[in-house]
Amino acid sequence: MSKNKGGGKYIYRGFCACLLLLLCVGSFFCVWLEFVIDNNQTGHLTGWGNLGMAIGVYLAISCVILPWIRAFKIGVDRKTSVLTAIIVGLFLVNLVEVPVSMAITGQWRFVLAFMWRYALLWIGQSLVCIILANGMIDIYKKLFPPLEILEIYGEHPNNLAMKLHGRPDKYHVAKRIHWEQIGDSFAELIKDYDAVLINDLPDEEENHILKNCYGLNKRVYFTPKLSDILVMASESLNLFDTPLYLARNSGMNGWQRFMKRCFDLFFSFIALIVLSPVMLITAIAIKLEDGGPVLFKQERCTIGGKRFKIIKFRSMIVDAEKDGKPQPAVDGDERITNVGRFIRKTRIDELPQLINILKGEMSIVGPRPERVEHVEKYTEEISEFAFRTKVKGGLTGYAQVYGKYNTSALDKLKMDLVYVMNWNLMLDIQIIFETVKILFLRESTEGFGKKASWNYEETRKGTVSDTRRVG
Repeated sequence: MSKNKGGGKYIYRGFCACLLLLLCVGSFFCVWLEFVIDNNQTGHLTGWGNLGMAIGVYLAISCVILPWIRAFKIGVDRKTSVLTAIIVGLFLVNLVEVPVSMAITGQWRFVLAFMWRYALLWIGQSLVCIILANGMIDIYKKLFPPLEILEIYGEHPNNLAMKLHGRPDKYHVAKRIHWEQIGDSFAELIKDYDAVLINDLPDEEENHILKNCYGLNKRVYFTPKLSDILVMASESLNLFDTPLYLARNSGMNGWQRFMKRCFDLFFSFIALIVLSPVMLITAIAIKLEDGGPVLFKQERCTIGGKRFKIIKFRSMIVDAEKDGKPQPAVDGDERITNVGRFIRKTRIDELPQLINILKGEMSIVGPRPERVEHVEKYTEEISEFAFRTKVKGGLTGYAQVYGKYNTSALDKLKMDLVYVMNWNLMLDIQIIFETVKILFLRESTEGFGKKASWNYEETRKGTVSDTRRVG
């Protein structure tokens, strides 16, 4: 029997979000009230109108930032991701509230007092919310068992079902069946399952199953083809008596490129100043460990296939690739130094690329610049790989946030195309904060397994059926 409890999970998530929000706003109110009582000689700020405005503003800021950073995704995102989002989200909320509170009170001379109080408030809120959210997630897992899923697979093997098994709290692939074995009783076949997983089927059959599942109110999971991602950013035109979509396919316009470049310059300049102590300590540690060079340069490809020298802190032994052939890091790679293991895990090794960004060779956010050898090989196997070079390579990106270090080339390409086709400045900002979150997620820094190291043949097989879905 189906274990899906329908709207119950949404009600529970909403209740959890409201409770966390109420806790945050309530604690802010206590800190705010204490401050205005101690520092407001005229007493006009303690009136209900001003108190209500202060609460309303803080509530509005929280309602924008916390859902945006995915702090309320109880039972949806991984526990570590939710708890990290709460910490980062509350930090942003209280950071924004500092100038807002000064503007409301007119007490600009108390800026340090505001910052000190809100820093303590952030710490207290984070601790309490983490404990509470941790319990909420555990309760969610007990109330709502994983979805029972029927996988319908095609000819080309992949690990899509295995990825779902990586979230046993949400998904359970109960049965696998080849699409040719479906038969005529499709409704009878899927009735005992909560959802259907369509795994790389021929276009015609995939469309047929999608339509049937829609008619039977059955949820469906499937991966998009490259052409589907290009279509997702299309504009709907209501000019005739038939649906018409426009895909401009022109990339960023001049104004967008200007905004992105200004953002890159500002962010990289500030980051270099703030992170300079960390970079100095890292450089000293690398030099002391083996006496080798601190920096490592490597030729990479950016916008339009243009080549440049990417700068990183050296995390491997000197001459890690003596034969000149690419040898990506694998789990437990002996070439990685002791300092290198730490700076790779924390992404500190990437910080010198802020210099590449200032020079205009890279952007803060964008598809990860690949090695020239990889680009040539991937483009040979996947001609669409060149699409990701429509924008500058980035220090971080959509694939780095939502993928893993060892994610396949095709999956990385799909995620990069999602970014290219849907770019806006708010998306860049969101990815930056999501990057902070993934520093706490071990799987995002996994190296390639020794059996799965850049398997070009499997990459090729995975793209055979990646043609346009019709119907």
